[in-house]
Amino acid sequence: MRIGLGCMRLSADEDLASATIGAAVEAGVTVFDTARAYGRGAEDLGGNEALLARALHRCGARGSARIVTKGGMTRAGGGWVPDGRAHAIRGDCEASLVALDGLPIDLYLLHAPDPRTPWRTSVRALARLLDEGVVAHVGVANVNRRQFDEALDLAPITAVQVAINPFDGAAIRGGLVEYCTEKGIAVIAHSPLGGPRRATGLARQRVLADVATARGASPSEVALAWLLDLSPAVVGIPGARRPETARSAAAAAGLHLEAGDREILARAFGGLRPARAPRRRSRPDADVVLLMGIPGAGKSRRADEFVARGYGRLNRDQRGGSLPDLAEALDRELASGTARVVLDNTWLTRAARSHAIEAAARHRVPARCVWLDTPLAQAQVNVVERLLERFGSLPTPEELRALARREPRMLMPTSQMRALRELEPPATDEGFAAVERVPFVRTPPSGDTRAGSFVAAAALTRPDWQRVLEEGDRTAPHLVFEWQPNGTPAELDACIASLAAEISGSVSGALCPHAAGPPSCWCRPPLPGLPLAFARARAVDPARSVLIGTGPAHRTLASTLGARFVLV
Repeated sequence: MRIGLGCMRLSADEDLASATIGAAVEAGVTVFDTARAYGRGAEDLGGNEALLARALHRCGARGSARIVTKGGMTRAGGGWVPDGRAHAIRGDCEASLVALDGLPIDLYLLHAPDPRTPWRTSVRALARLLDEGVVAHVGVANVNRRQFDEALDLAPITAVQVAINPFDGAAIRGGLVEYCTEKGIAVIAHSPLGGPRRATGLARQRVLADVATARGASPSEVALAWLLDLSPAVVGIPGARRPETARSAAAAAGLHLEAGDREILARAFGGLRPARAPRRRSRPDADVVLLMGIPGAGKSRRADEFVARGYGRLNRDQRGGSLPDLAEALDRELASGTARVVLDNTWLTRAARSHAIEAAARHRVPARCVWLDTPLAQAQVNVVERLLERFGSLPTPEELRALARREPRMLMPTSQMRALRELEPPATDEGFAAVERVPFVRTPPSGDTRAGSFVAAAALTRPDWQRVLEEGDRTAPHLVFEWQPNGTPAELDACIASLAAEISGSVSGALCPHAAGPPSCWCRPPLPGLPLAFARARAVDPARSVLIGTGPAHRTLASTLGARFVLV
């Protein structure tokens, strides 16, 4: 049976949970999905697993049940916080085995990627559990395509768990279901009815209700049957809190949909399917370009070049609406006879891009991708220079938050970093006729510029720091910079005076006073705000300059600026 039981919501009432699990077993369900993090909070880690084990023991299903559980997630402060460190994953798995009281783990999943831990570290820890025979199979959950592909290179992944339901078809549109079907990898669909808040609304969907009436089933059973009909690789794990709900979910596995039903449901659910490039071009002169890159990659400037060559431009930041709305606008433009169009938003996911690729294909126009392969550090420089050009100085965190809400191009550092984590790189297998990668090249500053020196205040506290001044130009403008939470510029006065006594060039100071944690400003090293603001004010070319620092953060900053790094 390709219907399992999602056990996340069974922790509140053990007697009812046991009856629900027993009803699922009687109906033929063998797959039970749980996690160490499921339960009633941080004090109940493993509680859901232990409850499941007791219930399976009571109904005599310990030998036939296949347990799917997950690790790498904590419940700190009442929230859900990924922890992908290797020792955390192993510790979670060992604790799950204890909670399951002798039940083997058939499939062990990483609950979600941890942005603070390299993904390869987490996946390799997962692979070691398999290599050592601790679990029978391993997989990943809540990943994008880039993370999934990297996991496949690092471990023998046999399953991926993602959301798929009538409200969320990203895994279908993005080609993940099709890809896993070809590879023989199971796709475990969590929230197959849309989650608790949306599931109750399914019965009010007229199309589902009509098909359900014709088939003598409930709308939720039809929705689950539609899900299973997507691919033989798909396994649905609806949650249930009552025995009758578990029985209904199991019944969906035997519900047969006719071809007419499938067609009606496909139209109702947005025609969810991977995009396809047209086999032939209807107009030889037609060209649809998706201009892509992370925020700050330089898409707007490149889009202007396309516009100068006669392309129409579609941009969500200018028009408003969603990316699917933009794809509808593309459809209208092509239908009206427009031959060449460039779309230049940040199309992070394959699913988001599929709408535009599909719109072009409807008019038999190949969509191609021009990918601005700008590294994060250089995109950060671009954003800072954009801010300095607009305002003449760096906004405070409060000003920056207000700007980011009003203007999509005025970014917080964390939003840019998050976009990079979520990015699924473009590929021809998603329907592009071609993918052109444009390597990043920094344009030298215009006008008269000179070399400068950026000096970390910490470097001026090291013994014999004066010797490294020869690495730069003593007559050049010098910047003393520092990050000191809640500090004031006056705290740099002694360092500025010490440096001024050794050189003939001017000396300025710049201090970032903002708090630790995820960066809320662009001035905290190794973010490049302080040196770039100084360089702009003093006509300094960072790439001709020297950065004198004390450690890895300063080395990273020098690399970002293109400056020569000198370690004190």
